[in-house]
Amino acid sequence: MDEDGLISTAKQAADHELVLGFGRLLGAAGRLEYILGRAIEVECGISHLMFEVLLILGRAANDGVSMKAIGQEQVLTTGGVTRLVDRMEEAGLVERTDDPADRRGRLVRLTPLGERKAVQAARVHLENIRRHFLEPLPESHRQQFMEDLRILSHTARDALPRLR
Repeated sequence: MDEDGLISTAKQAADHELVLGFGRLLGAAGRLEYILGRAIEVECGISHLMFEVLLILGRAANDGVSMKAIGQEQVLTTGGVTRLVDRMEEAGLVERTDDPADRRGRLVRLTPLGERKAVQAARVHLENIRRHFLEPLPESHRQQFMEDLRILSHTARDALPRLR
């Protein structure tokens, strides 16, 4: 780096502690998503993204969730969320119902099969989270690590523009 502490070569950029740290975060997240998502696909027959939608709907209980809210939560376009919910509806995991608060609106709710699939996938997911995400870390660091991830996630979510 030059005397002002600025990066002046590609080597310095590649070796910068913060660049390396963020790259490790992305690399770990990508590999963990693959490992954990693949386990859900193999053992439960649904994609990781479908599982995430089942969790969103599970949090809402029987109230249902709008397509727009699902898209915003998962950072999907309107078309992307429509195609995903279509596939989930065809699989019997969700149903669309009228929104009592909006005559033109539709809500997405879990079906009984979607409820069972959410529970099955969560059990698989939790075991793999323990094995691949927490067990490699010292036990004394785990609680702070989880809190730090929550802070980073909320900060990044709040910085994103809202999808329309």
